[in-house]
Amino acid sequence: MFRDWIRFDRNELAGAFGDIGTDLPLIVGMILAAGLDSASVLIMFGAMQIFTGLRYGIPMPVQPLKAMATLVIAQKLSGSVLFGGGLAVGVIMLVLTVTGLIEWLARVVPKTVVRGIQFGLGLQLATLALKNYVQADGAAGYVLAAVGLVIIIALMGNRRFPAALFVIALGIIYAFAFNIDLRAVSQGAGFRLPHLHSLTQQDLLTGLIVLAIPQIPLSLGNSILATRQVAEDFFPGRPLSIRTISFTYSLMNLVNPWFGGVPTCHGSGGMAGHYTFGARTGGSVVIYGCFYLTLGLFFSGCFAQLIQIFPKPILGVLLAFEGLAMLLLVRDIAGSKADLLIAMLVGLMAVGLPNGYGIGLIAGTALVYLWRNRQQAI
Repeated sequence: MFRDWIRFDRNELAGAFGDIGTDLPLIVGMILAAGLDSASVLIMFGAMQIFTGLRYGIPMPVQPLKAMATLVIAQKLSGSVLFGGGLAVGVIMLVLTVTGLIEWLARVVPKTVVRGIQFGLGLQLATLALKNYVQADGAAGYVLAAVGLVIIIALMGNRRFPAALFVIALGIIYAFAFNIDLRAVSQGAGFRLPHLHSLTQQDLLTGLIVLAIPQIPLSLGNSILATRQVAEDFFPGRPLSIRTISFTYSLMNLVNPWFGGVPTCHGSGGMAGHYTFGARTGGSVVIYGCFYLTLGLFFSGCFAQLIQIFPKPILGVLLAFEGLAMLLLVRDIAGSKADLLIAMLVGLMAVGLPNGYGIGLIAGTALVYLWRNRQQAI
């Protein structure tokens, strides 16, 4: 039983880094924009990964809250506002969980709309990979990405020789050959612990208005509803309740701010990424968490150097396949032209409109019920 729940092998190791293309740039961006303590951020992010890996026994991801991260990076908001926003979203999700409203939402929002949200996220991830990452290192980056692409296509689904291990090894070799200064790494190494952080009512109020409210629609659509659906798709023998996912989401954000950790969530794209590259148990997420925990405890002083072991073109290839895995989930509703059309409209709204995930969630749900009423009236 434990082996089915937590396993540490080459496939779990390969799947462990299936979501790093999403996580790492956001973490780095927030550390730099908000002047965060890198040790605190990395240690808490790693600890939350280990917590969910052990709690769920499947590759349940922990990701930075994307809407919050984007606002912090774009507007260079302070760490205090970020932590206030994280605590506010944790309280909101706890209220939704305890009152049962989160389960009501899960019943009201149709599967077609959830598939649309996943389709939009897949488009977003694939576009980000191709536009921002693969092109990052110029001609050398294109060659690196092309080699990584060939490796993944050749070994995709191979449990004996997991593709991601070879792609990551390729990136590490490239980084040590061209990017990493070992002297800077050795000088920055040293033991560090997270810093305790206090919050004021003003931090909480500002974080609620500026960060938490824009984040909630994305969290409901992707972090809760879509994550439960992907878990059901990939692990049908291990059903998860909406309330459980919502509660661990809330718990992470009730703890993180006090120790300098960035706000975190679960995510359907992250689970798809871990699964696509070989993860089948919580062991992959525990491994991934230990990576961040080690960085934070011992190497946060040279974090800027060490993150270069994952060159952007390699992150782009991994991210592109994570996006593709999300896009393919729409297959199970392809038999209904109406459902497929609504799902794609929701996906396009999610990607193309401000607060698109919230708009897509509401508009898509309304369209599904209007279509059903029309069909019943005929």
